[in-house]
Amino acid sequence: MPRERFKTLTEQMFYILLCLHEECRGVDILEMVRTLTNGRVNIGSGTLYDLLEQFLKEGAIKETRAEGRRRSYIITEKGRQMLDKEYGRLLGQVADYDRILKKGASS
Repeated sequence: MPRERFKTLTEQMFYILLCLHEECRGVDILEMVRTLTNGRVNIGSGTLYDLLEQFLKEGAIKETRAEGRRRSYIITEKGRQMLDKEYGRLLGQVADYDRILKKGASS
């Protein structure tokens, strides 16, 4: 059975959508992700543009400007919902971690 598309987001997907809370170009996203994560997450340009194309097709982002080959994007309401859902999933994982390991630490 094929995996449901965008049911969960990879780190790269999460940070691309997060960066697009404001309009920016692909090259800006690459730098913003490096800065936001202190270099922990790195996205190759091929991966970035492939994911941007997938997000466009899914309606998670929209293109706002095109100047030659330079394109600008911003997150849509659907993309924001995807980001919020992933955020909730991550919070659930943290809560599970705290419940199990922090409980064990206090014993």
